[in-house]
Amino acid sequence: MLTIISFIFFTALVAIITWFITHKDDHASSKGYFLGGRSLTFPVIAGSLLLTNLSTEQMVGLNGISFRDGISVMSWEVIAVVALALMATFFLPRFLKAGITTVPEFLEKRYDRGARTITNLIFLGAYALILLPIILYSGAKGLVGMLNIAEITGIQSASVNLWLLIFIIGIIGSIYALWGGLRTVAVSDTINGLGLLVGGFMIVIFGLQAVSDGNIFQNFQILKEAAPPSTFNSIGAATHDTPFDTLFTGVILLNLFYWCTNQQIIQRTLGASSLKEGQKGVLLTGGLKLLGPIYLVLPGIIAAYLFAGQGIAQDDAYGMLVRKVLPAPLTGFFAAVLVGAILSSFNSALNATCTLFSLGLYKNTLRPNANEKTVVKSGKVFGWIIAIAAMIGAGLLQGQDSIFGYLQKMNAIYFIPIFAVVVVGLLTKRNPPIAAKVALVVGLIMFSIGYFFEPASTFLQTYLHNFHFIGLVFAILVVLMLIIGAIAPLKTPWTLEDSGAVDMTPWRFAKPVAVLLVILVISIYALLADFSILQGDATIETEIVPQPTSEVIQTPTHVTSTIDHTPNQAAPVIAMSK
Repeated sequence: MLTIISFIFFTALVAIITWFITHKDDHASSKGYFLGGRSLTFPVIAGSLLLTNLSTEQMVGLNGISFRDGISVMSWEVIAVVALALMATFFLPRFLKAGITTVPEFLEKRYDRGARTITNLIFLGAYALILLPIILYSGAKGLVGMLNIAEITGIQSASVNLWLLIFIIGIIGSIYALWGGLRTVAVSDTINGLGLLVGGFMIVIFGLQAVSDGNIFQNFQILKEAAPPSTFNSIGAATHDTPFDTLFTGVILLNLFYWCTNQQIIQRTLGASSLKEGQKGVLLTGGLKLLGPIYLVLPGIIAAYLFAGQGIAQDDAYGMLVRKVLPAPLTGFFAAVLVGAILSSFNSALNATCTLFSLGLYKNTLRPNANEKTVVKSGKVFGWIIAIAAMIGAGLLQGQDSIFGYLQKMNAIYFIPIFAVVVVGLLTKRNPPIAAKVALVVGLIMFSIGYFFEPASTFLQTYLHNFHFIGLVFAILVVLMLIIGAIAPLKTPWTLEDSGAVDMTPWRFAKPVAVLLVILVISIYALLADFSILQGDATIETEIVPQPTSEVIQTPTHVTSTIDHTPNQAAPVIAMSK
C-alpha cells in the first residue's frame, strides 16, 4: 500500500508542477503548440532530450543485456555522445538557420515537396504502427511486475492487467501531449528526468549495498573481482549484442539518425530560443549520457551477481533488482519516475506525429489556406485517433518473442534511408530531388527484402551481422544518390538561406566541448578495453563467488557458470553447478 501511495503522490506532483508552469502558455498557434514558441532554454532541452530517450525498453533492455554480456552494451549510451557532438556542431546550426519545424520540411527546402511528402508518410507510418504501440506495450509490461498489478487490481489475468495499464498510460500521455503541446511535454520531461536520474542512481547504491557488508566502493570491488574478465571489458566479443566492429557501422549510424534527424528527438532542439541555447542543451545531454552506463548497465551486472543460479531471465533482472533492494516508499517513487519515462517517450512521439501531420500534410497539402486554430485542432484530432489506434495495437503485440529485436529491425527500415538523404543533402549542393526519392524508396525495399524475404534474411543471419547490413545499405544509398547527382545535377547549386527564426550566434565553447566529449568517449573505451576477447572462443567459463550479507538477497555461496553467448537471442544458455 505504501508503494502505491508514494507512486500516486509523485505522479500527481509532476502533473501539478507542469500545469502551474505551462497553463498560461500559447497553445493556440502552431508555433506555440508544436515548437513551444521557440522559447526552450538549455536545461529544458537537455532534460527533455534525456528523458525522451529513456524508456522502459531501455531501462529493462540495456540492463538485461548487461546481465548477460557485461559492460560492452554501454556502446548505445557512450556512442550517442559522439552523435550529440555532431548534432550540436553540424546539424543543429543548419536546421535552426533554415527555421524548420520538421525534418521533412527541411527536405522540401533542400529537394522538393515530393521528398517532404514521402518522408512525412514514412515517419507517420513508423510512429503510428511501430514506435507508439511498442512504447505502450513495453512500458505496461514492465510496470505489471514492478507494481504487482495483479494484487492491486485483484485481477489475476496478466493479459487483462496489461490491457488496463496500456490504456491508462496511453490516456495520460495523450492528455500531456495533446492538451499542452511541446512545452508541456518538455517541462514534464525535465521534472521526470531529474527523478529518473535520482532513482537510477538509487538502484545502483542500494544494489551495491546488497552485495556485501562493506561500503559501496568496497562492494563494487567485490563485484568486479567475482565477475568474469569480459564483464567489465568495453570491447564486445563477436557473440555479444554489440561486437566491437559494429560500433563503426550500424551502431554509430543508428545513433546518428536518432540524435540528429529523428523528429521525435530533435523537435526539442528545433524549439530552442537561440542556437546558443540549443547547442548548450544538446552538449549537456551528451555529458549526461556519459553517466548512462552507471544506471543503465551496472544494475544488470549487479543483478547477475545477486541472482546467480536463480534462473532469472535477462529481461526480468532489472525489475527484480528494483523490487528486492528498494524500500517500499522508494519503489513507489521509482515506479512513478519510470511511468514518467514511459509517458515521455509516448507523448513525445505522439507530439511529433501530430506535428508531422498538421504542418507536413494538413497545412502543406490538404488545406494550405487553413488558419492557425484549424491547424492546431487538426493535430489534436489526428493525435487522439493515432493514440487510440496505438493503444489497441500495443495490446495486440502480446506474444512477441523479442519486442526489442522487433523494434530494432523496424527502426532500421526508416532510420537509414532518411538519414542518408539528409546527409547527402547537407554535404552536396547539386544533388537533385529525384536522388532523394529514389534513395527513400530503394532503402525501404532493401530493408524489407533483407528482413522479411526468407532466402535473404537467412543469408544475412548466417553471413552478415545485422548492424553491418545496416552500414552496407547506408553506403549503397549514398553512392546511389551521388551517381544520380553526377548524371543529372541541379543546374543551380542549392544554398541554405537564413530564415531569421532564431538568433544564430553560436555558443563560443560549443566546438571545444564537443571535442572534449569525444575525447572522453575514446578514453572510457581505452580505459576498459581488453582486445584479447576478440581472439577468444564463444564459450566463456567463469567462477563466481558471491558472498552477500543482505537479508533481502539470498544467492549461492559458490557458482560455476558456463555461458554460451548466442547472438540475437533473448537470453543466454546457462548451465549452473554448485
